[in-house]
Amino acid sequence: MSFWDHLKEMRDRIIYSLIAVAVGFGAAFGYSEEILGLLMWPLNTTVTLSSAFPYVAAQPNEVKQTLHFTTLTEPFWSHLKIGLIAGLFLAVPVIMHQLWKFLAPGLLPGERKYARYFVFFSTLFFGAGVVFSFFVLLPFAVPFLLGYKTEHLTAILRIGEYVDFTLKLLLITGLVFELPLVIVLLTRMGVLTPQWLAQNRKYAFLFSFVLGAIVTPTQDVFNMTLLSVPIYLLYEFGLIAARIFGRKKRPDTTDLTAL
Repeated sequence: MSFWDHLKEMRDRIIYSLIAVAVGFGAAFGYSEEILGLLMWPLNTTVTLSSAFPYVAAQPNEVKQTLHFTTLTEPFWSHLKIGLIAGLFLAVPVIMHQLWKFLAPGLLPGERKYARYFVFFSTLFFGAGVVFSFFVLLPFAVPFLLGYKTEHLTAILRIGEYVDFTLKLLLITGLVFELPLVIVLLTRMGVLTPQWLAQNRKYAFLFSFVLGAIVTPTQDVFNMTLLSVPIYLLYEFGLIAARIFGRKKRPDTTDLTAL
């Protein structure tokens, strides 16, 4: 496939993905107010650690927080953004399928039959990241940031800033949780090897905490660790999966000494 054919293929896959996002947006925009109420759950809920299973307890706050807007267009654009990101989440299976079709020419013919597994697990890992962010990261991050309120400071939360904050964290965490799948895919394509991944564990551990510090909005050690440890565990899971599903060495059918 020539360079221009690759560009045309990429263009087609992007167009199909954008169409899927547009369809998802059309389905989600009508429920943007309900989604906003869901996004406010970490804002109006206190999550504490406990000694009994499931080791966390969630209690609704007695005083409910409300969001404000300072411009006439801010609520509209916020609902539009909610619908767009929700549409993106709904379109993840289609986007991953288009990504697979773009990458498939670089795989062996026998490997291309795994498309449905790629789509399933990529959607599963992305969804797991979103759920982890919503039920673990946000319930601890939001109260931590609101804890800076003092007698001289009063929190007036704008809808635009809160929506940006929550949706970005959900999206980024969902993408980070794709790490095992990326590792397996690169191993199948011959870019990485399980041996290289195992030898660079210490760098992966360091990178996990660097990435956790970048993604975590609070920058404190506790919340950073909440994300950094799962990132490293995802790396280890990806390493195990790469050893199981990684590309096996092809038999060398050419006798180089005879050349």
